[in-house]
Amino acid sequence: MRAFHAARIAASVRPPGKFVAGDIGPTGKFLKPQGPYDEGEFESGFAVQAEGLAEGGADFLLIETMFDLREALCAVRGSRRGAPGLPVLASLTFNRSKRGFFTLMGDSLEKCTRAFEEAGLPAFGANCTLSSGDMADLLAAWKPLTSVPLIAQANAGKPDLASGRVVYSQSEDAYLAEIPRLIENGARIIGGCCGTTPGYIRRMAALIGAI
Repeated sequence: MRAFHAARIAASVRPPGKFVAGDIGPTGKFLKPQGPYDEGEFESGFAVQAEGLAEGGADFLLIETMFDLREALCAVRGSRRGAPGLPVLASLTFNRSKRGFFTLMGDSLEKCTRAFEEAGLPAFGANCTLSSGDMADLLAAWKPLTSVPLIAQANAGKPDLASGRVVYSQSEDAYLAEIPRLIENGARIIGGCCGTTPGYIRRMAALIGAI
């Protein structure tokens, strides 16, 4: 019901010609053998969310912040079951290492690309964890692997505590300085994740519109 009402509120203020994304995040749980759940249980849960978002008026579904490719694919299948008429996009969260970019569960860019292309997703990409500079580097590695449009939603750097509140290390200016490189490296859908504010998004939209 929460998914339905959230989508309905967003759809009620949707400007003409714009779209509402129905957002679906991770369960926070683990599939077998790391956890107690099987793929069918995850799929059923995602199907319920997708159905509510679709009935509430979402135009498409965005699966994001997935740290396990297997769970992301469960979300894709569940979303298509619960909302068969809506396009489904997916976004994973990656960590940077000396060997390159991998999800928490060790999924490589190559593995994720093959799986998402086989699933027929119209767009896929990455969000969270990485600053806009690291995200631009990730896309530089990802772009040669696929012709599918890539999604990029970076964090405003790393979080820290200051005077009892969470602050992020990347200023608006530093964040926005990487936007041209994100586009050059293949980003076709760009947004902001943790630490970004309406100010980041307004300036980002203006910058992209001027490119």
